[in-house]
Amino acid sequence: MDTLEAIFTRRSIRKYKNTPIPEDDLEEVLRAAMAAPSAGNSQPWRFVVITDRALLDRIPEFHPYAAMVKTAPAAILICADLSLEKFPGNWMLDCSAAVMNLMLAARSLGLGTVWTGIYPQKDREEAFAKHFNLPENIKAHSLVPIGYPAVEFKRQDRFKPERISANAFSS
Repeated sequence: MDTLEAIFTRRSIRKYKNTPIPEDDLEEVLRAAMAAPSAGNSQPWRFVVITDRALLDRIPEFHPYAAMVKTAPAAILICADLSLEKFPGNWMLDCSAAVMNLMLAARSLGLGTVWTGIYPQKDREEAFAKHFNLPENIKAHSLVPIGYPAVEFKRQDRFKPERISANAFSS
């Protein structure tokens, strides 16, 4: 799939088919995530691939906006290893870039995703750290449920020229 087509047809998918994701496809989306830019090329990300049904079904108990994991065959927990940061404080930007790459790669493979935030909600950070045995230097950033969508991808034009200024901000 063409890159622009993946960008323009990517949607937050909250309903998935009960179809396992091939290991090769999971590896490909993780490769794409790890190809993201990062401050000082520090690549501080760490990933936890969650496919255990019992673990997925428990996530909505501590993440109020992750009910869709109950239909997803997998989810990827994106974390930052603070010990790898070269420029402290940029880990959340680095992980965000990795999340976007991951979601676009998934779309190009016919998979659907939805970005569910963890950071900076302390209660969510602590719950994910506890449930997934994250060491102190590992910070949970986002959870991305992933699977074959049970809904159709549709292209939408979200371009808003009124939000563009030239050379300086104008309202």
